[in-house]
Amino acid sequence: MRCAALLLFGLSVAGGEAFAVERLTGEQMRQLVEGNTATGRYSSGETFSEFHHADGRVSGYNRDRAMPNRDACWTTTDDAICYYYGPIETRQTYCFTVERSGTLYVPRSVASGDIIGAFTVRPGDPEKHADKVPAWYCDGLISQRKGRARLAGQ
Repeated sequence: MRCAALLLFGLSVAGGEAFAVERLTGEQMRQLVEGNTATGRYSSGETFSEFHHADGRVSGYNRDRAMPNRDACWTTTDDAICYYYGPIETRQTYCFTVERSGTLYVPRSVASGDIIGAFTVRPGDPEKHADKVPAWYCDGLISQRKGRARLAGQ
């Protein structure tokens, strides 16, 4: 967490210029990532690179390049972006608010409010994540919570 906070502070004072920090809405987050690749580093030092399919799937990897996503999905709420990983029996769900400073994005855990890392967004799927594993279906279980209906409608 300190790494991301220091990174944000460093960017805000770099060259004596201040960057405005803007908190994104869920719709802004959807427009930002849908059809694009988010690549970054967690505060722990682990990396991720994920292509966000329009149908709710997330190709790429989260924390371990050797273990590509095979069942990851994403959706947005009014003010957050949420991901779920794993089969129904052991599924893990994570939701984040996102702040932007220039071209750097900083996710905060909805549960704790902690900064969990930083990422940038590249257009399309430049690493060809979608080609590396067979397609899967996002069942939309997280969409059954209030405000998450977009994924269920797909």
